[in-house]
Amino acid sequence: MSQKMHKTRRNPVLQAFFSLLCCLALTLGASGCKQENGKAENAAPVSGARPAFLQIGEFSVHRVSDTHTEVRDGAGRTLTLIPHNAPLPPGCDPKRVVRTPVKRVAAYGYFDVATLRVLGVLHEVLVGVTVPEKEWAGCATDIAQAMKEGRIAYLGDSTSIDYERVKQVEPDLVLTWDPSSLPLLDDLNIPAVITSTPQATCLNAKMRYVQFLAPFFGKESQADAYFARVDAALADIRARTVAAPKKPKVMWGDIYEKRVLVEPGNAWVGELVGLAQSNYQFKDVFGTSCIEIAVERFLYSGEDADIYFTYRGKKSGATSKAAIARTNPLIRNIAPLRSKEGRVYVPAACYLQSMDKLDEVLTEIAAILHPELYPQHQLRYFEQLPDEDPPKNEPPKTAATAGGVSR
Repeated sequence: MSQKMHKTRRNPVLQAFFSLLCCLALTLGASGCKQENGKAENAAPVSGARPAFLQIGEFSVHRVSDTHTEVRDGAGRTLTLIPHNAPLPPGCDPKRVVRTPVKRVAAYGYFDVATLRVLGVLHEVLVGVTVPEKEWAGCATDIAQAMKEGRIAYLGDSTSIDYERVKQVEPDLVLTWDPSSLPLLDDLNIPAVITSTPQATCLNAKMRYVQFLAPFFGKESQADAYFARVDAALADIRARTVAAPKKPKVMWGDIYEKRVLVEPGNAWVGELVGLAQSNYQFKDVFGTSCIEIAVERFLYSGEDADIYFTYRGKKSGATSKAAIARTNPLIRNIAPLRSKEGRVYVPAACYLQSMDKLDEVLTEIAAILHPELYPQHQLRYFEQLPDEDPPKNEPPKTAATAGGVSR
């Protein structure tokens, strides 16, 4: 394979999905090590209290022995994890083997980078990203600084990777949502993990995803501690909202030029809204994250909604309820935009880079749904839009509010 700047073909649908907090992958079937009677050949017994098998949404982790773990990634491929100096188990495809602990990683998505931070290995292993330095500045400033100093390379946009650059940074592993990159990475003899699935990520899978990546780095205890932290946050949300005086009606999605995309009821968003004693307007919609629905259904759900979360940020023109109505007249009459009591929220600038603080993000969403139960909460990951944009000669307000509570 020629190494001159190979690039994947741009897919505008995928590009739109991922810029809007979504992920899409193709389910494939492939086997790592041959097994007989459901057990790996020559498998040593597994010791310790950690479960031998863990299902995490569409992902799975199977500890065959203390030195042999098999994982199933988002593309349905089985990868074999073994220590650097250990012999290959019989029947393994060398292209499906990852030596652990992984020492050099290239990561496509914000969520995978945040997971490396949770595991405490980000500064040790991250050598390449698909987000330019300027996008990290102001949020993940440590990554921006590392890129400035040349310790982390920019590999090109995630839909147009510079594979020559990937080869130069010599990653032991690539974390990617893009199955179309697998043949090129195979040619470069670089193992890859598909980190997204066709199915929307449920709340439990989003919390446990860190436990899927942990075996690659030998950081299972850090992953377990993170899960316990997020689980404790959910328990607090349940306890606070169980007797909530009212159940707001919530919608999450947006209408674009030719399609309507929403978070389905089986996504973590829909599950969280229900858990927090609120009514999710798309709870009967199931499928992929950012699933497409009919415009009529979106408008119908918006007729009596109280709270609207839009994918759009302020950079894309969502600066006020009036601005959204002007940009997209089709939705100007949904209740959150039309009513003075309706509330509209956009993701804050650093939202996507903050998934290592999932417990805080979940708590913030609960505080938005029930501001009366979180009177001291200050918004960090979302911003509430004003009814109108401020006059051009008046500087915009920097304080975000959750039901009237100032930042």
